[in-house]
This record gives sequence, structure tokens and C-alpha cells, in this order.
Amino acid sequence: MSRYRGPRLKICRRLGNLPGLTQKNSRKQTPAGEHGQQSRKPSEYSLRLEEKQKLRFNYGLSEKQLLRYIKLAKNVQGSTGLVLLQILEMRLDNIIFRLSMAPTIPSARQLVNHGHILVNNKRVSICSYQCKPGDTIFVKDKTSSKLLVKKYISFPGLSSIPNHLEFDKDQLLGKVNGIIDREWIVLELNELLVVEYYSRK
Repeated sequence: MSRYRGPRLKICRRLGNLPGLTQKNSRKQTPAGEHGQQSRKPSEYSLRLEEKQKLRFNYGLSEKQLLRYIKLAKNVQGSTGLVLLQILEMRLDNIIFRLSMAPTIPSARQLVNHGHILVNNKRVSICSYQCKPGDTIFVKDKTSSKLLVKKYISFPGLSSIPNHLEFDKDQLLGKVNGIIDREWIVLELNELLVVEYYSRK
């Protein structure tokens, strides 16, 4: 299954607030679709599927990518759900979003793909690049790149930068100081249900 490129508000109406996907809010309160207004008790499977879809759409992942991250998280010592979230939060596109250098993760992905971002003074054009503690993230020393990021900074997607990141607005320089804590992950999600969804497949 490829990356989702359809209407974003439709997804937010169905799954709730997804800060990484869009800044827009729908005025419609009911879920999308002709059956949106019917209130039925969701099954256990549908609850697990919904949590998995939240993760996919918020971080902009394909099904194949998410499955790969699940397998990677299972091989690391500790809570699989927390490790999975930490892996996703350390992706380069997400780090740029959390530094307020882009209003959403798709716009952060575009910055990376177009070569506006340097990691440790090297150009990186792979959105899924895994940042590590100690990495420094720069904006390319080019007028068009700096103007674009400064425009994004004036309309940040989130109000606060998490405690494991630092950002210098004057130099447009970000630094990764560590691994994110669970309380700083803004997505409202039960990650254990995501792990359960894949353990039953």
C-alpha cells in the first residue's frame, strides 16, 4: 500500500487530531462516510486497526514501512510500543517537523527531498534517515532555502519543541540531544494496540 495522498480532513474526521498530517480542522463533528453518523460499538479488531491507522497517517508511512519498524522495535530491549514511537520520532522528516522548521510532516518531507536540509554538514535527501543523539541539522546555505524555512517558522505546526531537541531560530540550526520521552509525543495513541494488531497477523 503506497503513501496516502488523498483528502486529509476526511482522515482527521475519522481518526481524530493528527498534528503531523495537517494543521486544518474540520467544522464537521461526525466521522466521514455515509455510515459516519451511525453509532455502533466498535469491535476489538477495529479499535486496533484505528490506532494503527493513526500511526500510519500521522507519520506518513506505507504499510510496508510500518511493518518493518514493528519488526525492528521487537528486536530492541524494552517496551515494543514505546521503542516503535521513539524510532518514528527520530526520523529526519519528523525531527524537522518537531523543530518547527515545517508546519506538517509532508511539508518536512518535501524540504528533505528537495535538498534544503543538511545533517552534520552533509546533504541528506532521505526522509526516513534515522537521526541519532548528537546530530546537528542545518538549513542549506542558500537564500531560497532559508526564506522557505523562515516562512514555515512563522506558522509552526506545534507550539513547543520537545526536551530532546534544541533549535536556534537565528542560525536555523537544530540539535538532537537524546531520545524523546513518552510524554512529549503529541499524538493521542495507545501504542500497545498497534503492537497487538501486528502480533495477531
